Amino acid sequence: MDERSFRQQCKTRGIRLTEQRLAIYRALSTAKDHPSTDTVYRRIKNRFPGISFDTVNRTMLTLVDMGLARLVEGSGGGRCFDPIMEPHHHLRCLKCHAIIDFHNESYNRLRIPRKLPQGFRALGKIVVLEGYCKKCGTSKETKS
Repeated sequence: MDERSFRQQCKTRGIRLTEQRLAIYRALSTAKDHPSTDTVYRRIKNRFPGISFDTVNRTMLTLVDMGLARLVEGSGGGRCFDPIMEPHHHLRCLKCHAIIDFHNESYNRLRIPRKLPQGFRALGKIVVLEGYCKKCGTSKETKS
């Protein structure tokens, strides 16, 4: 979503658009990685020295609620955010916790079972493959 659309969506939802919120949106929407709240906080802290971690965290969660980002959770590191909303999947390194996007049409076609445990209602799917990234997979520590 471009910045103009973001501004309009904030207006429609009654969300006051501050310079800090705009900076958080820009930091997330232009990220080439899957930043955590802490990463976004560090990226904008110099420009907004008085901004709190809580403000960044709440804004990141608001961006998820607005459908502008996805929450990426899993084993290992803390929760991260993904600005890419098109169907894709993730590779997650068990050592450095890097999250790498990948596309696979057969995974996109996986069907969600009609009956899920405890009446769970699935709204989407994402496949996460865990292993070691190129850097960590060649380190002496991971070889046995």
